[in-house]
Order: sequence, then structure tokens, then C-alpha cells
Amino acid sequence: MTEKEILNLLAGNGRLIKRPIVTDGSAASVGFQEASFLATWASA
Repeated sequence: MTEKEILNLLAGNGRLIKRPIVTDGSAASVGFQEASFLATWASA
């Protein structure tokens, strides 16, 4: 996605900010709990 497409998607759906989905193609996390987010992404 382009940056503009991402911003339009976020602007149109506030839940994506409260419940982010992050993936690098191998790992994924849904939502934001700092401890689990750091455990998954700190070394990425």
C-alpha cells in the first residue's frame, strides 16, 4: 500500500488505530499490549 492509501484507511476506520494489526510476513500481532508487542517486535 502507498502511504496515502494507508492514511486514508486509518482515517476511515478508527478501530485500526485502537486495534492495530502488525505483520512482517512471518510474525503478526493484533491489538496493543506493550509487553507482548515488545516481545514480538523488539528484535525485528
